Amino acid sequence: MTVVDRIWHRCRLATLSPSRQGLGIVDDGLIAARDGRIVYAGPAADAPAFDAKERIDCGERWITPGLIDCHTHLVYGGNRAHEFEQRLAGASYEEIARAGGGIVSTVKTTREASVDDLVATAKPRLDALIAEGVTTIEIKSGYGLELVTERRQLQAARRLGEENTVSVRTTFLGAHTTPPDMKGQSAAYIDRVCNEMLPAIAADGLADAVDAFCETIAFSPEETARVFTKARELGLPVRLHADQLSNLHGAALAAKFGALSADHLEYADEAGVAAMKAAGTVAVVLPGAYYFIREHQVPPIAHMRSNGVPIALATDCNPGTSPLTSILLTMNMGATLFRLTVDECIAAVTREAARALGQFDEVGSLEAGKRCDLAIWDIGRPAELVYRMGFNPLHARVYRGQ
Repeated sequence: MTVVDRIWHRCRLATLSPSRQGLGIVDDGLIAARDGRIVYAGPAADAPAFDAKERIDCGERWITPGLIDCHTHLVYGGNRAHEFEQRLAGASYEEIARAGGGIVSTVKTTREASVDDLVATAKPRLDALIAEGVTTIEIKSGYGLELVTERRQLQAARRLGEENTVSVRTTFLGAHTTPPDMKGQSAAYIDRVCNEMLPAIAADGLADAVDAFCETIAFSPEETARVFTKARELGLPVRLHADQLSNLHGAALAAKFGALSADHLEYADEAGVAAMKAAGTVAVVLPGAYYFIREHQVPPIAHMRSNGVPIALATDCNPGTSPLTSILLTMNMGATLFRLTVDECIAAVTREAARALGQFDEVGSLEAGKRCDLAIWDIGRPAELVYRMGFNPLHARVYRGQ
């Protein structure tokens, strides 16, 4: 008889296992865990005999994998409520950015913040996501645009993972925009990113991946390629803010470098999407930003489906274009704004989000050997997770078996 720490029984499972169809539903399910990892997840009738230290009767509630927010800018100083007012008065995101607002305005407040400050201000945002069942989150830098502040952002992100029951994956986004003191000198700034910042961040072990913003108001495909080439030399996987405001063929560029994901993608073309499929690059769509800055171009979901590209959803939590801290509302937005199905939305914040982080061997589905990260829900059917707005049906959250 196998000894385990804990068993959850009398539950319905959405396993998200690729070996099962759809959500991988198991009507009368059982999960057993030992040392923070799943030993068994499946039909109770097929489970081996377990000697469990604790048995939890779930009262026929639903269990999904712990949710994953795979694209956030959670750590930053200040806010940009004033720019929200400017957009309401008719200014565009590009106009605000070119006038010295946008990302640059957050850079000033972030540079003035200590690691303690950044942790303290990010904690309420993280708490809101944890309260909705998030057990893994990605956090980017990108509001320092200089080594010392980029390092502080990543140190703050690491501390959030150490001090809270959540797994944090960090991403270095030094190539977010050109810093204010180097306006018009994007090539020289990319030199600094590649020759100074990236090697130091890699040596410190502060980043799990490298990102860049490839856009008309940020960096060209050629400049982005330089950053990615350096990242690969340093053994770091890459991700890309691609084709959000225009089609610079960022999707194809991400695929060329074997990126874990290409994110936003509103203006991506079918050739770029096909390249992503060939490279195994996940599409991360971000309806919060689409909604908040009133975009009109919807990501090419039909091309993603027809090419078999995995689709992930994320909050894109950031101060300027998506001050969103609800993964549940993100799913609703994915359905209502991008016409994703219920199954696609739930997979997008579990299985496919894990793939976007290169973490599907650890999280994202209920399978033996994976971390026991669970979300237990007071719902009658999975569609309720996507259907409601401003309502949280989480009954319990389990992080590494606890």
